[in-house]
Amino acid sequence: MTLAAIPPILLVGCGRMGSAMLSGWRERGLAPSVAVDPAPAARAWTGPDLTVVPGPAAIPSGFTPEAVVFAVKPQNAAATLPDYAGYAGLSVFLSIMAGRTIGGIRPLLGENAAIVRAMPNTPAAVRQGITVACPGQGVAPAQRALCEDLLRAIGKVAWVDDEALLDPVTAVSGSGPAYVFLLAELMEAAAREQGIPPDLARLLARQTVAGSGALLAASDDDAASLRVAVTSPGGTTERALAVLMAADAWPAAMSRAIEAATQRSRELAG
Repeated sequence: MTLAAIPPILLVGCGRMGSAMLSGWRERGLAPSVAVDPAPAARAWTGPDLTVVPGPAAIPSGFTPEAVVFAVKPQNAAATLPDYAGYAGLSVFLSIMAGRTIGGIRPLLGENAAIVRAMPNTPAAVRQGITVACPGQGVAPAQRALCEDLLRAIGKVAWVDDEALLDPVTAVSGSGPAYVFLLAELMEAAAREQGIPPDLARLLARQTVAGSGALLAASDDDAASLRVAVTSPGGTTERALAVLMAADAWPAAMSRAIEAATQRSRELAG
């Protein structure tokens, strides 16, 4: 299926996630758009399809985007978002600011603002992200469809109607890449402890994590079934899993980690 080109967008913030989205849009074909970012490095994104300006006052006169995408740090929201309130009623606002609720964003943009809140994750940089989005009151079907298109350019998209679910979503998928990277980091360190040369230890850890993820993505089996399939009775994997799956080991630690991250997401929204 051929995906539609991306209509004019106003991107606020060209940091890691903003630039990942921009790259995905360009691969789809991006109508002439504008990005706002005061960092000198952001000028590198300038091209025939994009004008980069340092602040909202420099947005070309007459430019009306179909969506305004906020990819700024959540702590900067109060100072940044009111400058874009004039687009309420003309554009849909798509926020990827962690912890910033629709109810907290709306007073900064106006009561008639159509707002979609989304939580992507860093594999978006290689178009393998997963984003969960929640539409606010007043978002039209066409605006929701546009936001889905914008997010599909960096990976898969799921929707929830209960915004409170974005807190555990943040804990699982938003923070989740760090857990996977930690796994690779610990596997590499343990391999070196067993005498494996550093370069080989890194290769083994990285490729095992990456290859297992690819197998999981390609398989119709759930993760538990794939784990059982590689665990021979009385073998090395069974011995290792007896340590990792002990009641006070990975199962409890992961549960506590997700709970802690969920609570922090709620605190950031407060």
